[in-house]
Amino acid sequence: MEELGAALVLMALASAVLAGLYAVHLLLVVDREPLAADPFLSGHPPTEHAVSRYHVRWYAVTLLFLAFDMEMVFMYPWALVVADLGLAAVVEMFGFLAILLVGVLYAWREGALRWT
Repeated sequence: MEELGAALVLMALASAVLAGLYAVHLLLVVDREPLAADPFLSGHPPTEHAVSRYHVRWYAVTLLFLAFDMEMVFMYPWALVVADLGLAAVVEMFGFLAILLVGVLYAWREGALRWT
């Protein structure tokens, strides 16, 4: 029962802090009018819709980015423990890199590396 009381006190305190922040904002606000310029395209007049469709080529480029990004995310911690784990860690990393290589080869075949 004590935990419930402590949780209720914490929720009440958080609600009071939130209400206080909103009150401070309402007291210190400079201009209550909305922005005159749209945030899309850094305020320039939009020439297309903000959620327009992307060309399918960019999905292959994204696949390339994710392949190289995931490689680095897993290789840095792996490099710290590979000496302790031995040959099994090396075999597992090459298996992981082989899976990523399949993704890179697919993106290459789809034309993600052609920029013209």
